[in-house]
Amino acid sequence: MTISIRLTEDEENRLDSLARRTGRSKSFYVKTALHEYLTDLEDAYAADAAIDVFEAEGRRSRPLSALEAEIDT
Repeated sequence: MTISIRLTEDEENRLDSLARRTGRSKSFYVKTALHEYLTDLEDAYAADAAIDVFEAEGRRSRPLSALEAEIDT
């Protein structure tokens, strides 16, 4: 699939410079950045959904220090 995006002049210059310095394509860096961003975003949404389920079940969280104190006892 081909898409087009608008970059600022600074973004384009930085991407061009990086591609030239490393010998990799601009597409490589755009795809890599998109992959990492999507992975992080998917993880964030999954965490939000898990918290929603946790709270819907009436469960409550507690500070790590309380759990550590419980384990040390």
